[in-house]
Amino acid sequence: MPRRRMAGLLLGLASNAILTVAHAADTGTLQGHVLSSTDKRPLAGARVQIRETGASTTTSSDGAFVFPKLAEGQYTLVVTAKRSPAVELTTVVRANDTTNDDVSVDAAVAALDHVTVTSQRAPNVVARAVQQNAANMVTVLSADEIRKMPDVNAAEAVARTPGVSLETDSGEGRYVNIRGLDTNLNSTTFEGVHLPPTNPASAQNGGRAVALDTIPAGMIGQIAVTYTNKPEQDADALGGTIDITPRTLSPSGKPFFQGKLGSGVETLRGSTIQNIELTAGARFGAKGIAGLGSGLTSYSDAPFSFVGTIGYNQDHRGVDDVEPAYAELPGGLNKAYSNIDERYYNYHRKRLGFGGELGFQPNADNKWYFRYYNFGYTENVNRQDLATNFTAANPVLNPNGSITDTLANPSYTKGLRDEKETLRTQLFMLGGENRFGANTLDYHAAFTRGTYDKPYDYNSTFANGSPGTVNYFPGSDFPTQTILAGPNPANPAGYTLSSINNQTMYVKTDEWSGNVNYTMPTHFTSAEDEQFKFGAGLRRMSFSSDTQNFSFTPTSTIPLSQAVFGGPDIFYNGMYNTGPAISDGITHGIYDAAAAAGQVLPNPLRDAAAHSAISENIYSMYGQYQFGWGRFGVLAGLRGEFTQGTFNGNVVNGNTVTPNQTSNHYFNLFPSVQVRYDFTSTLVGRAIYSSTIARPGFTQTSASVTADPATGIVTTGNPNLKPTTSQNFDLQLEKYLPHGGIVSLGAFDKSMSDYVVSQANFVNSSPFLTFPGRITLQSFTNVASARARGLTANYQQHFTELPGLLNGLGAGLNWTWVNSHLDIRPGEDHMLPSAPRNSYNANVFYERGPLNMRLSASYVGKSLWAVGSSAATDIYTAARFSLDFGGSYQIRKDVGVYLDVRNILNTPLKFYEGSPDRPIQREFYGPTVMVGVTINE
Repeated sequence: MPRRRMAGLLLGLASNAILTVAHAADTGTLQGHVLSSTDKRPLAGARVQIRETGASTTTSSDGAFVFPKLAEGQYTLVVTAKRSPAVELTTVVRANDTTNDDVSVDAAVAALDHVTVTSQRAPNVVARAVQQNAANMVTVLSADEIRKMPDVNAAEAVARTPGVSLETDSGEGRYVNIRGLDTNLNSTTFEGVHLPPTNPASAQNGGRAVALDTIPAGMIGQIAVTYTNKPEQDADALGGTIDITPRTLSPSGKPFFQGKLGSGVETLRGSTIQNIELTAGARFGAKGIAGLGSGLTSYSDAPFSFVGTIGYNQDHRGVDDVEPAYAELPGGLNKAYSNIDERYYNYHRKRLGFGGELGFQPNADNKWYFRYYNFGYTENVNRQDLATNFTAANPVLNPNGSITDTLANPSYTKGLRDEKETLRTQLFMLGGENRFGANTLDYHAAFTRGTYDKPYDYNSTFANGSPGTVNYFPGSDFPTQTILAGPNPANPAGYTLSSINNQTMYVKTDEWSGNVNYTMPTHFTSAEDEQFKFGAGLRRMSFSSDTQNFSFTPTSTIPLSQAVFGGPDIFYNGMYNTGPAISDGITHGIYDAAAAAGQVLPNPLRDAAAHSAISENIYSMYGQYQFGWGRFGVLAGLRGEFTQGTFNGNVVNGNTVTPNQTSNHYFNLFPSVQVRYDFTSTLVGRAIYSSTIARPGFTQTSASVTADPATGIVTTGNPNLKPTTSQNFDLQLEKYLPHGGIVSLGAFDKSMSDYVVSQANFVNSSPFLTFPGRITLQSFTNVASARARGLTANYQQHFTELPGLLNGLGAGLNWTWVNSHLDIRPGEDHMLPSAPRNSYNANVFYERGPLNMRLSASYVGKSLWAVGSSAATDIYTAARFSLDFGGSYQIRKDVGVYLDVRNILNTPLKFYEGSPDRPIQREFYGPTVMVGVTINE
């Protein structure tokens, strides 16, 4: 921007601030009525408080309230009526004028204009009000709703909202997809700050996905899913944005304490779990701090505030798994196995999150805060496995459909994986907000770090070379086998140690960010919330990933019998027996002794090929204008983002390693027009156009290259990838019901350009490799276009009109249908990865007095998980249906008890290759039962 224009802008802002201060002495009046939402009758005796000043009053017999001589500015009314939840109303008082605001309460949201959720104890009715009155399309999930279900992390909680489908791993939700767009294409923020990735394993090698299983559910005060971003939000949200807000003070600022303590059992192994959630907060400080504005009484009495929270959860989850691999033979033998791997897991996960906010607010016009949060988990994995290895050279297809095959050499391998990993996110945030009359300046600076640290991953393999013949029925979820000849694979005899491999890995993503926003209320139209808002932001990200690989191959015979202990591991409903467990202590001792003797070998070429370092700077500016007339409201604006990327890696060509660096940059504009029309006070229609972006993933843009002279295969990322951009259209009709209920139906269309896919091309030459034949180049490319269209429906209602005890009943259902298209391979149309055609959540509940019970079902249809070389080798996640229960009873106002049951139906996680009759993984975990107490002070 030229210096003259910048100076003019700064001069204008300074003049605005001076004029505002000069007129601060002018006052206005705020008045209105508190009414029942059901029949509009006036409510006498309701308490009305101005949060900023602490002034309060009670309504008269006609429901009226009045606050005279208020300084010009924005205020928050906290209205509490008998037998109704407290609600908040944001309003503006103008100098020498009277503002009239009527407030409807009684568990309805229809008349709560400009409502915001500011407390972790905000009821569902207030959260629903945010959705109704928002200029864009959002769904808000309060802590109160999250606590009603047995969800242990943020992924499981947010997956119960419309349009969101869950991806699970090791018995828990980990990632979520929004309206047919995979997790790497969406944005996750914490208090508005962009979260870095922690788990390097995500769909499509994206690497940008935020692993939501790192965030304990007990830390969450609110989750907001934004389907149509405002210009003020980061544009990297192809499907949407998930914003997680931690626990906050209640609107009154009174001290509070919440706790949840529980324990239970995971039924598959009979292992125990523990859960602890603690949150506390209060305002404090000394009166009389001067020099920072008007020094209004309630804030100067207690200008400081603090909220702290901690969530801890640990389990010892067992997993039963079987994973066949196919020989890829033609005809009737297309289901013939190359091996069957039986896996018996024991996981030990410790999830810990803690943090808080220290705030300073001496008056209604100024506040500053510092926030720090730290969350993640450490997990230990012990996997005992037994693999049957087939020659797959001349298998025989029998008349009864079974297959007979001879065993390879080794015929059986028995292994132990002993691994530890820690995923952790740290967030530091410093910011503030200052009001200049009706205008507001807000700003923050933040630093986030996401790390994945794997200090060891020992894989010990013992092999049995005895010949044998096996008969099995292929394509089954339970691939059992009959030994026709050869050894008993569960017997340690005949096994000797073939190798111990170890890998360490460290992945780190740092991001510095800052934003500044200026909001100016305007009065060109009749909308009370009319305003112009503009701002700028900066994000500076650095990503690095490094691994170290080691291997040990013994030169002398080490029998398995020296490394096993205990009885056999019999699992999968008694179908499989991997024999006695391998001792991690003994295998560690063998490896350490080999390392001391210099027999453990590194693999520097493999390490160099895996190295990646990326830096990315994103500069942004935006402007948006919110206005309207009567029932008609509009939010329109434009955002611009300039992206600079630098990519560092290594070219590994045979035994030669050469550093490689390249760069890329691009600029994008994101216009948005979001229109709403209030047909009635409870019926809202929306028509929205928005535009978004998804930058290529870290693996997809890696500058590392591996060229294999023996095979002619070159594997590399593509730093020149373009970002995927989308033009989005949404239509939605929403009917709001009493007690936070809703009926809505919507349609969406996302037209995407430059979607990123993996691709193998045959080329005649390569700058990295000289090869006598055609070279196979395995990399990533942009597809010209992709599309996702769909429908969403949402229904939630509490049947309070039913007589007697039945009025505690309620029900809910949200459903999403997606029709997506992509040229997954040249000329081959397919659904988008991670885009199930159908998904839904359904629940029935009973809430009356101290009793709260909820039974919730979830369905996610099949979806493409990984793209293969052909349709026969594409990998899919199978459809799954699960059922959970959450129940609680309030013994007294501040103490309750709860019972949670997860995974009631023991739903397995299943993957298949090409078609459902070719399963490649099927694991299950058993139900989990948790009981405990809750405390609310």
